[in-house]
Amino acid sequence: MRTFPTAFELTTDQMEQIIRRAGMAPSLHNSQPWRFRILPHLIELHADPKRRLPAADPEDRELRLACGAALFNLRLALEHAGIRAVVTLLPHLAAPTALAEVRSGGQAHPRPEDTRLYEAIAERHSHRQPFRSTSVSTEDRHLLMHAAHEEHAWLHVVQPGQHGTLEGLVHRAHRVQMANARFRAELDAWVGRTGDTTEGVPVSAAGPKPEPGDQWVHRDFTAGQAPRSPGTEFEAHPLLVVLCSRHGSREADLQAGQALQRLWLTATAQGLAASMISQVVEVRETREELRELLGGNVTPQALLRIGHGTPSVPSPRRNVEDMLVNGVAEPFQS
Repeated sequence: MRTFPTAFELTTDQMEQIIRRAGMAPSLHNSQPWRFRILPHLIELHADPKRRLPAADPEDRELRLACGAALFNLRLALEHAGIRAVVTLLPHLAAPTALAEVRSGGQAHPRPEDTRLYEAIAERHSHRQPFRSTSVSTEDRHLLMHAAHEEHAWLHVVQPGQHGTLEGLVHRAHRVQMANARFRAELDAWVGRTGDTTEGVPVSAAGPKPEPGDQWVHRDFTAGQAPRSPGTEFEAHPLLVVLCSRHGSREADLQAGQALQRLWLTATAQGLAASMISQVVEVRETREELRELLGGNVTPQALLRIGHGTPSVPSPRRNVEDMLVNGVAEPFQS
């Protein structure tokens, strides 16, 4: 009989389902850089040092963002199982690799809106296809802003007058990255995958190959393998939002990751789709210019395009057993 570690007096099946849901979070190139250590009265969230992306994410900022998103899923899944999650952030990438501890704060009584978010976990995925022409409603925009605020973050809705400047920053960041051989090799190792895979971005989930005239979608997740169908056009005016934290720190990255996931699940529950435009926050110079564009008092953490999606395929997920820490966690090495 297969054994599975458990905590908080939950059943094996409950704990396995909780970890599976926790692992359904967004991450750069679908690297899924998280692991979990399950103890009787505690669940630890760890960074996975083997899943670092040093060319695109040399400071591990997006790694922490992804782990924060997984942490939010873990909170929702525990509350769905009747456990009120009490989180302590441990944002120091050293040996060991623990980023957070989750303990029980007693019995949970999930709000209806949080139940909707839990149900959206399995539906949420990066939508790399074009959006439909329908605009995102004012009501939905307010819900997204409230979702970010509820996790101590701030959501800036990009105004039409800022589109030109932002587009220039995105294009410049993309050129900087693609001129870097290490970045190109790292990207190629994770995207355009074929056959059975539990990580990275397969061709089936990659979306159309971008073209030079596209305004917002530039990263080729097909690795050049999927020709673009005639007449396929990305939208020129999606809803663009910048998720921001009030300051820049490792703890702020983890908190922003939780806000990112609450925001994204809220969008999913409202029938919306989203994807990241990562380049502009990965390149230090353009990230600083984006910060100045937003007034200079916040730290931009993620740029997303949001809209009404067309049918698309989710990226694969790792097996639950592969996400567990057994014994002492491996040290982080830069």
